[in-house]
Amino acid sequence: MIFISNIPNAQTGRSKLQNKRATLNQQIIKQMRMRAGAENLLKATNNNKVKEMVLLELSYVNSDLQLLMGQLEGLNSSMEVYQNTEETANIPLIALGLKETKEIDFSSPFKDFILEHYSEDGRSFEEELADLMDLRQSCRTPSRSEAGVELLASYYSHLPLIESRFFSPTRQNGIFFTWYDSFTGVPVCQQNLLLEKASILFNMAALYSQIGTRSDRQTRVGLEQAIAAFQKAAGVLNLLKETFTHIPSYDMSPAMVSMLIRLMLAQAQQCLFEKMALPGVSNQFYALIRMAQEAAKVSEVFDQVHQFMIQTPIKDNVPLFWSTMSLVKTNHYRSMAHYFVAAALLDHELGPRDDEDQQEKMLSQVYDQLPEGRTPIDILKNKDERKRFGKAHIRRAVSGHEEALRIYSLCEHLTKLEALKDILKASHQRSLEKYSDFENEEEFTDYVDAPDITSKTEHRAEMEVPAATKVKVIDFFQRLGPLAIFSAKQKWTPPRSVRIYPEDRDEGFTLKGESPVQVVSLDPHCQAAGDGLKEGDYIVAVGKTDSKWMGVSEVMQLLKDVDEEGTEIQVVSLMDSNPSMPAKSATFCGNLPKTYSMICLAYNDEEKPLKNRKVTKKSSFLSWGMKNKMKSASMLNLPTMDHSGAMSWNKPIPTFPSSSCYNSDSSH
Repeated sequence: MIFISNIPNAQTGRSKLQNKRATLNQQIIKQMRMRAGAENLLKATNNNKVKEMVLLELSYVNSDLQLLMGQLEGLNSSMEVYQNTEETANIPLIALGLKETKEIDFSSPFKDFILEHYSEDGRSFEEELADLMDLRQSCRTPSRSEAGVELLASYYSHLPLIESRFFSPTRQNGIFFTWYDSFTGVPVCQQNLLLEKASILFNMAALYSQIGTRSDRQTRVGLEQAIAAFQKAAGVLNLLKETFTHIPSYDMSPAMVSMLIRLMLAQAQQCLFEKMALPGVSNQFYALIRMAQEAAKVSEVFDQVHQFMIQTPIKDNVPLFWSTMSLVKTNHYRSMAHYFVAAALLDHELGPRDDEDQQEKMLSQVYDQLPEGRTPIDILKNKDERKRFGKAHIRRAVSGHEEALRIYSLCEHLTKLEALKDILKASHQRSLEKYSDFENEEEFTDYVDAPDITSKTEHRAEMEVPAATKVKVIDFFQRLGPLAIFSAKQKWTPPRSVRIYPEDRDEGFTLKGESPVQVVSLDPHCQAAGDGLKEGDYIVAVGKTDSKWMGVSEVMQLLKDVDEEGTEIQVVSLMDSNPSMPAKSATFCGNLPKTYSMICLAYNDEEKPLKNRKVTKKSSFLSWGMKNKMKSASMLNLPTMDHSGAMSWNKPIPTFPSSSCYNSDSSH
C-alpha cells in the first residue's frame, strides 16, 4: 500500500520552512541535553574551578538556546510562504506550522507483542507493519489539500485500533512518541498514544489553516474555501481541547488552544467580510451602514484575539508578530467602520422619498449610546447635525488608520509585508480625502466625538467539525481476530489442539456467538473434554482453516464432514486479568510548566475480563443455529495593492527556563 505525501513538492517554500523547523528542533534538543548535563555536573561537583567552567558553559548554552528560539519564532512569523502566490491584494492571514515528530519503528516491538500476546508469528505481519509505518511517515509531510487532511484523518482513525491491539494497561512495549512544541521547539516524549493522537489533530487544524491562507481571496469560490477551512480548523482545535486536556506540550494546552480557536474564527470572519465587499460596496445609505457594522464585527473579534495573546503565559510563547498583526487589524477594521458611517451621513440626505422610519431604525442600531440631547432622527433630519456627526466619524477613521500604521511600523518583521503596508496607506489616504472635502467647514463649532459603532453581522463564523475526523478505516491487523475479543487488554492461553470426533460434534458440546465461536454446554465425559477442550474456549482454527472471523454456521460447515478419525481444532482460553495498578507511563519534556508535565495515563478499566457462563441445559451442536442466531460613486471598493514582501523577525527572546524536568519520569 502506497500513501501519497508532499514529497514531490519538497522544494516549495512551505516544505523548506518545515525542513528548517525540523533542523531547529534538533538543535534545540541538542542544546537542552548539553544544558541538562552541565546542570547535573554543577550539582555533583564541589570543585570551585569546575563550577566556574560549568557556569561559563551554561551561559553559552543558554545564549544559543535563546538564538534558536528566536529563529523558530521567526519561522512562525513567516506568513508569505502560506499565502496565495497569485494574489497579494488582501490583508495577510496567519497559518499554523505543522508539529514535527521523530520517525518510529513499530516493527520489532509489535512483532514481539504479536508473538508473546497473540501467540502468532510476528514475521507474518511484516506487510501490515510496513503499511502502518508508511502511513505515519507520510503524515509528516502531508500535501496542503483535502487529500493531506484525509491522510492525517486516516492515521488518526487507525490509532484507536492500534492502541487496542498493542498497548496493554499492564505492560509497556518500549515505543516512545516524540513531538516538538510548534512554538518553542521543546520536545515532549510519551509511551502512550495520547500525545500521538493530540498531535495529529493539531496538525489537521494546522493544515486547514494553511489551506485557508492559500485560497484565492479575489474570487468568491476562493473566499468560501477559506471560510470553510478556518471554521474547520477551529472545529478540529475545539475537538482537541475537549478530548485531550492534559497533554504536556504548551502549544496544545487549554489556554493556547482556546486562543488559536478564536484566531481561526476571527480570520473566518475577516473572509466573510471580504466576501461581502468583493463585488464592491454600494454607495447607498443602507449598504454603507450594514458594511460599517460588519467591519466593526471583524474589529471586535480581532480585539478579543489580541486580548488573549497578551495574557501570561500565552504572550511568552506566541510570536510578537501575531499579536501585533491582530492589533493592526483591530484598528484597521474599526476605522473602516467609522469611514462607512461617515460616508452614509455625509454623502446622503434624508429625502422625501426615503423611508424615514427605516433609516432611523438602522441608525439607532449603529449606536449603543448617543451624546445627551441627540437622537437618530435628529441626526438624519438636521443637515448640520448630520455633517457634524459625519465629520466626527471621519476623524475617528483617520486617527484609527494612523494608529494602525504606527503599530505596523513598530514590528520589524511586519514592516516587510509590503501588501499590508500598501493597504493600510490606501485606507488612510481614502479617509483623508473624504475629510478634505469638508475641511473648509467651521471646525470647532459644536464639536462632538463620534460614538462607538455597535458590531453586527448577518453571517457569524462558527466552528465546524469536519467529516474527515471520522474516517472509516480497515484494521491493518484484522487477521489477529475480532478486536472486541482479541485485544491487548485480554490475556489468552496459547492455542491448544483438540481432536473432535463425530460423537463430540453431535452431543459433546454446543457453540454460540458470532465470531469467533465459543464452546458452551460441554459434556465433561466426551472425548474432546478429555483431549483438553474447556467450557468457554474460543475456536480459532478448524484443521488448517483460520476461524477467528467465522460464525457458527461457517464453523458448522467445516465440521459437518468429520469422519471417524476426527479433525483437529485450535482453541484458546481467556485468562483472568485484574491488574491492581496501571503501568507506569513516562513523560519527558523541557521548558514546560509543571501543570503540563503531568503524565496522561493510558490505563482504562472499562473492559472487564469475561466470565465463563454456566449452562445447565445441554443441547445438540447442530441445533444451535435454529435456537440462538445473533446484528459616492455607485460602488466603493476596499483598498488593495499589488506587491508582496518578505519578512524577518525581531522580538526580545525570553530567558529559557530550567530544563530540570527534561530527563525526569512522572507517573500517576
